[in-house]
Amino acid sequence: MITGDLKNQVDKIWNDFWTGGVSNPLTVIEQFTYLIFLKRLDDKQLKMEEEENLMGIAIETPIYTKKQKGLRWSQFKDKDPEVMFELFTRLQEELGGITVFDFMKNVGKEGGIFSDYMKGATFMIPTAQVLDKVVQKIDKLPLDSRDTKGDIYEYMLSKLSIAGKAGQFRTPKHIIRMMVQLMDPKKDDIISDPACGTAGFLVSAGEYLYEKHHEWFTEEAFRNHYDTKMFNGTEFDASMLRIAAMNLQLHGVENPSLVGKDALSKSNGDIDDAYTLILANPPFKGSLDYDTVESSLLKTTKTKKTEILFLSLMLRMLKTGGRAAVIVPDGVLFGSSGAHKAIREELVEKHQLQGVISLPSGVFKPYAGVSTAILIFTKTNSGGTDKVWFYDMKADGYSLDDKRNALIDEELLEKSFSDPEEALEEVKDKCDIPEVLLDWKKLANGTGDFSDRTSQSFLVPKSEIKVNGYDLSINKYKEIVYEEVDYKKPLELIASIKELDAQRQKALLNLEKLLS
Repeated sequence: MITGDLKNQVDKIWNDFWTGGVSNPLTVIEQFTYLIFLKRLDDKQLKMEEEENLMGIAIETPIYTKKQKGLRWSQFKDKDPEVMFELFTRLQEELGGITVFDFMKNVGKEGGIFSDYMKGATFMIPTAQVLDKVVQKIDKLPLDSRDTKGDIYEYMLSKLSIAGKAGQFRTPKHIIRMMVQLMDPKKDDIISDPACGTAGFLVSAGEYLYEKHHEWFTEEAFRNHYDTKMFNGTEFDASMLRIAAMNLQLHGVENPSLVGKDALSKSNGDIDDAYTLILANPPFKGSLDYDTVESSLLKTTKTKKTEILFLSLMLRMLKTGGRAAVIVPDGVLFGSSGAHKAIREELVEKHQLQGVISLPSGVFKPYAGVSTAILIFTKTNSGGTDKVWFYDMKADGYSLDDKRNALIDEELLEKSFSDPEEALEEVKDKCDIPEVLLDWKKLANGTGDFSDRTSQSFLVPKSEIKVNGYDLSINKYKEIVYEEVDYKKPLELIASIKELDAQRQKALLNLEKLLS
């Protein structure tokens, strides 16, 4: 997390875009991303040139040729703003007949994984002055530090406050982090998010591994797995895919597998038994035509609803024994349609449904007030559900109105993850994350008493869920304790009203006398 001066630097870059006429947050992020990429390209070549000078071995595949020197960040950043702007917007005959931006779009494999997602990229910085301001500020950012470059980009992404089309909402980082910590990614996990957006879940999983198992990164085999096979995302929005690629790269994942396609479409039908862990908040409340949906998904349950289709997709994509934590709208838990019942029965009877965490209804505000829950399950193909853990999460550390003000400071929120036992009492009634993490751990260890259904955390046997038509709504099983309240008898209340009325009449008469 960035604070102080570094945070101010990023705020100023955002402000330069905003006051310069780039008001769409997604456009700001994209243009910021392109400029970071250009700087990284030049930094990469500078590093190669240093090695060339030290070792005396010529660079085999340079990113920039000598003729293209003028297109490099280190060259154009000190130019007059108008000259720099022309380098971005007018073909430079002496530099090979291209612009800086054209070069970036066509850099090819020498530019790394990010260059694969440049199709459709457009330069949208309107003036030389805006370009110069942001270039000078980006040049001063510590983008060579692993500990800060990811946080800088993530802070920029936190400003991406767009309420999505087709039910897409940016998942709050602390909710993502809670889901990752619950699933505890393993050394050999192959992790996927079939609707990855900006890759928040994948980035958080990578950060978790880096923090918890730093020693693994000294092993070459693990490093190779981490860089090339561990992180997999699917996203049909090309802009999001570019941002996801940069987000992962800046967090130390050099070659993630990111696919630009609709995860539910026929073109994605070849992904089967591929992953060991899925973390996702797929778009919901969308509706698709049967013709556009990959046919195997309809075999599990015939529906047009995206939230149910994504659950079918995850069951298909997971390897046997693979785990998933996924956010679903409440309707999935208790919907009465045949498709809703079928997917719940599938999870309970054919796989192992382990947990249902009911999230506070304001967790996605101000963009949506929809009620949601986290489903935690393991693909077994042979059942295994015995008891299902329900947790009624009432607080997440932020107010549940449109303002979403923090109820606890950043230090306490961090402690909720790093030392939940210590944080438990300090954040009581303001943030349930420590209790969620601790209860999940107790369940795994077979400790703790989860029989009290008046509490926030309890277990329900599969047989009871089956009797209730596989309803997974927490309200179906939670017992509510009503407090007895003594009210006055009706005649006593009428007497009190008459007395008040007499006092009012008396006051009115006194006022009338004073005025006459």
